[in-house]
Order: sequence, then C-alpha cells, then structure tokens
Amino acid sequence: MDEKKPAFEFTNGQKKIVAAGVTALALTVVAAFAAFVVWACVRVLELTSAAIVPVLLGLFLSLFFKPYYGWFRSRLRNPTLAFFAMSATVLVPAGLIVWFAGSAIVAQVSNFLAAAPTLVTKMSVWCQTNHPGWELGLRQLGAPESVLLFFTDPAAFSQDTCAQLGAAYGGSAVKVGVGIAKSMLGLLNGVIVFVFFVYFLMKPDVKGADLASHLAFCKKDTRAFLGEQVDAFCDVMVNFFQRQVLICLVEGVLYGAGFALVGVPYGFLIGFGLGVFNLVPLLGTVVFLPIAAALAFFGDGGSTFRLVGALVVWACGQVADGYCITPVIQGGKTGLGFAGVIFSFVFWGTVFHSMIGLLLAIPLSAFWLVLWRAVKKRYVRPVL
Repeated sequence: MDEKKPAFEFTNGQKKIVAAGVTALALTVVAAFAAFVVWACVRVLELTSAAIVPVLLGLFLSLFFKPYYGWFRSRLRNPTLAFFAMSATVLVPAGLIVWFAGSAIVAQVSNFLAAAPTLVTKMSVWCQTNHPGWELGLRQLGAPESVLLFFTDPAAFSQDTCAQLGAAYGGSAVKVGVGIAKSMLGLLNGVIVFVFFVYFLMKPDVKGADLASHLAFCKKDTRAFLGEQVDAFCDVMVNFFQRQVLICLVEGVLYGAGFALVGVPYGFLIGFGLGVFNLVPLLGTVVFLPIAAALAFFGDGGSTFRLVGALVVWACGQVADGYCITPVIQGGKTGLGFAGVIFSFVFWGTVFHSMIGLLLAIPLSAFWLVLWRAVKKRYVRPVL
C-alpha cells in the first residue's frame, strides 16, 4: 500500500526557521535560568553577609600571611611552632611600634580632631570672602542643612550633633545594654576572624586536581580542565591580595613622608591613611587628599606654596605607583588591570549594597575572568 503523505509538509527553509526559533527559545530559557541562579546566590549572600564576612576576612588574611608562614613551616616542620614563630615576628615589632610610637599617633589623632573645627571655620571664612555665592550654590545642589551648618558654623554643628547623639543613644539603660551587646558582638566577630585565619593558614594547600577528582561523573579530561581553572583562579586571588596590601603599605609610607616633608600638619598620618585606604581603589585619594589639601592651605602656616607641594607629592606618588611600585610588586599577575579592579569594586559593591560586595569584588571578577579565558581557549576557535 502507498504511504499517505502528510497533509502539510515544511519546506527546507521553513524547517531552518523553526529550528532557529526553537534554538533561540532554548537559549533564552537557559539564560533566564542562569540569571535566576545568579540572582538567588546574590540574595543568599546578602542575607548571610554577617556570617560570611568574618570567614572571608580570615581567608584573605591567611592568603596574605601564607608565604611567610610557609617559610617558617619549611624550617620548623611543626605547624604549631611555625605559627607561634610567625606570630612572634609580627606581634613583637607591632608591639614595639605601639609602645614607642603609639602615644605620638594618638596625640596626632587627638590634636587633629581638636583642630578640625578651627580648620573648617577658616575654610568657611575663605569661601565667603572669595566666593560669596558658594552657600547658595550648595543649596541649589540640594546639600542637606547639616552639611551647610558644618561649613557655616562648626561649633553649632558640633553641639547639634552631640545633642542628636545624646537623644538617640543616651540615658536609657536598655540602650546602654544594646551598646554593650554590640561591643560583645564585635569582639565575637574578631574571635571568629582569628579562628578562621588560623584554620585557613595552617590548612594544607588544596590543588584543583584534588577537588576535581571528587567529580566522578565527569570525564577524565573534563576533570583535568576544571582542576586547571581552579588553580588559575586561586593564583589570581593570591597574587592580588598579597601584592596589593604590600603596595598600599609602601604607598602609605611614601605619601606620609612626602606630606610631612612639605610641612603638611599631621602629614604622615594623613599620607599613610591615603595609601592604606587605596586598597579599595581611589578610596584613600577621595577621602584623604582633600584633607591634606585643606591642611596644607588652611592649617598653621598654610600657604599656596605648601598646597602646591602637597599636590606635587600626590602626583609624584601616582607616577611612582604607575611606573615603578605596582609593576615591580604586582607585575600584572592578577590579569584584571587597574580599570578592571576599579570596575569590580564599583559593580559588585552596587550589586550587594554592603561590605560583602567589596570583599567579594576581586574573587568574583577573578572567577569570571578565569571562566572566560577557559571558555575562549576551549570552545572559541580563532577566525583565520
């Protein structure tokens, strides 16, 4: 018997269109599911940030001290002795610094805070004299009254702030108890950070191949591929945190010495803060450079020459960082680059709206960088 032909049959062109549509629909579903998984992970991290942050801090501290601890471990063989030896070589110098320079540092901070209202008053008078419309400009920009009061009448601002703090936090035994509870919680977080720091520090390094070996359902070459990506990710992480902290410390000393040399009041304190806070790119510059400029111009013995000197110190520090300090110490080994690091902090800080975004910025960006390199190497063929 003759087979019946279907009442309707697609042409080859129609079949291609249908196949393309089904493929596009499938890709959309997969992309939507992946986006949902990412969103769910972000929400979970946000909700559990209080528990995750101490663990991450302990992990990052261990990454920084790992090579130093490894040096002692290779010579003493005993992990406990190596940890105590490393701690002694870190804590003893830190204790000596606090013993000999701690009082001077506290005095500088106290004197700076005491001189801040006078400094703000000088700035306000200078602005009113040279730029009479500055207050109106701030109002037009929508500056809150507290900011205007801070510049126009620092003494009233201080009294108003103290009154608000007293009304908000003073008097009630319940509120005092809450304050004590918060202090105890902060102490507990410090203990948790230390515990995880010791755990991650003394834990033997785990290679990517060791982790991939547990994925028995994957093919052998797939497990090898995943192990390589884990090792690459860990290499990016370790290189960034170890080297970036060292870079910030070097920059802090250089900025501090430079500001002190040109005569900026509290110059070393301000410069060291500028360098150290640049661990989050540009944060130290945004916070401390205006303070250094204001102290150079409005502080005791201030002048335009000293202001120019402070700005020259900052510019020289930027040049030294770009052409000497970062290339020598970092060596471009993170693969992220300066622009990539800044984008990471801004993007992930915006996504998480909390401290955990800053802590996870580099790890998450490094993860996507490693993933993209792996996918490009394995699946994307160059066009000849």
